[in-house]
This record gives sequence, structure tokens and C-alpha cells, in this order.
Amino acid sequence: MVNVVELKEVSFSAQDKNIIQGVSVEFTAGKTTAIIGPSGGGKSTVLKLSAGLLVPDQGEVYYKNKNVAYMNRTENLDFRREGAFVFQDSALWANQDLFQILELPLKIHFPQMNRKERAQRIKEVTMEVGYRKDLAIRPSRLSMGEQKLIAFARALLCTPELLYLDEWTESLDESAAERLIRIVRKKQKEGVSILFVSHDMRIIKDLADFVIVISDGKLVYSTTKERIANDSELSDYLGMEMTE
Repeated sequence: MVNVVELKEVSFSAQDKNIIQGVSVEFTAGKTTAIIGPSGGGKSTVLKLSAGLLVPDQGEVYYKNKNVAYMNRTENLDFRREGAFVFQDSALWANQDLFQILELPLKIHFPQMNRKERAQRIKEVTMEVGYRKDLAIRPSRLSMGEQKLIAFARALLCTPELLYLDEWTESLDESAAERLIRIVRKKQKEGVSILFVSHDMRIIKDLADFVIVISDGKLVYSTTKERIANDSELSDYLGMEMTE
């Protein structure tokens, strides 16, 4: 199997605290991996390191066998276009309206598109995630759930090959969460690689091909969906790890 992302002995610290310590993990192309573990254990940090959003203090991050740290400008731009991140807090710019927020990735990665084409693409993705309200407003006027929908729509805009999803169903009602789950299932069928952080065992069992457990900044366990689904003792262990 081919790896889309690989971390080799990666460590990361912040404010004199070791967050990640010597994590080595491979993420298989075209498959879905759930990153789980107790709160504050480092799982979101591993996701951000994998996406190149954080720079490790030690170790190396590879995307399609290329060291992210040594990519040239063109390679880095491809890396950013081919991957898309949904942040736990949505991370929408407060000083721009929703249309501007969604338009920017298209301007960067598809400069040949005109405004009409960008507007059409934005309409497509917002309809897909179920957002039906005005785009000429700022994020502060949205609920947390609506902000998550816009963040998810932003991630879909450039038709990424790799999705990074951090607690992506949090703050959503059941129907909105199910809509995003259906989108993820569709992306799986299209061969998109997906790395996601979640505490919802139902979603993990439903969507993940592989599961890794991050606790105290270390990789402590890795397994497959089949083993979680068939091993009640392991499932209980993972559930406890996630709720500590």
C-alpha cells in the first residue's frame, strides 16, 4: 500500500511543554484513518503536523514521499491545494464575509477562474453541505454549527485529494452531521484520503479503515476497523481512552 502522509520520529513542543514525542506513523493513500485519544493527548497536533500547519521540532513529515520541509514553491503549493483542513473551531476570518472567505482558496489555486466561475463553485459547495443563508455576512452572525458548515465547504472547494478533519461533526445537529458523514462516504468512494479526529465511536466504526490512538503525545496503539468492530474489549478500551 502507498502512503500519502508519513511522520518519522516527529516531536513538537509549545510553551516549553512537550506536546508530541517521537511519533512515527504512516497514513495509507485512498484510505480513512481516525486519530483518537484522551483530551489534550496530542491528536489534533498530530493532524496539524501531518497537514504541514505546524513545523516539528524534530523528525520529518512526508507527503507523497516528499519531505515537506524541503519542498520548493511549486511543490508546496500543490501540497496545499491537494489537501484541505477543517479546524475544530472552524477558523473563519472575522474581518471578512463568508463569500470572501470561500473565494480566497479559489483565487490562490485557480487564478484562471473568473468571479462568475468562483461564485458558481461556491454555490455548489455551500448547497452540498446544506448552508442556505446569505454569504454576504461575517462569521460572527453564524451559530457554531453554521460556522462548521462553512469551514467544511471551504475544504471541499478545490476538490482535495486529502481531507484533514478535526472534530468535524462537533456543534452540529444530527441532520447536519449526517449530511457531512454522507459527503465523507462519497469522498471515500472517490478515493480521497481522509485523516480525522473524533471522539464519536459510531463515526469511527462507520468510516475508519485504520485507527491510531495518541495519548500523552505518543502513538500508543494502531489497529483496523475490523478489529474495533469485532473486539468489544478493545472497543471499550478505546472508548475509555477518549473520555479520560
